[in-house]
Amino acid sequence: MDDYSVIVRPIVTEQGMHFANVKGAYAFEVNRKANKTEIKNAVERIYNVKVEKVRTANRIGKARRRGRVMGVTPAWKKAVVYLAPDNHIDLF
Repeated sequence: MDDYSVIVRPIVTEQGMHFANVKGAYAFEVNRKANKTEIKNAVERIYNVKVEKVRTANRIGKARRRGRVMGVTPAWKKAVVYLAPDNHIDLF
């Protein structure tokens, strides 16, 4: 799998920026089929940083209604990447 197909997009939120400043942890939306090793290698090659650990979570789609029609939002995978203390990623 290509590095740019593993990492879908960075998740930029207030809580994410706080964790980036305090713990050196960055959140990404990743491909649902990617494992922790592929995520670690992709982040290291794209951003030129050293990754210490990766945590992943499968986010299940929520049920939504539009009138009488029921639907489901898409499921996605979230990865939180912890960097070595002397590394950081400039998202802006």
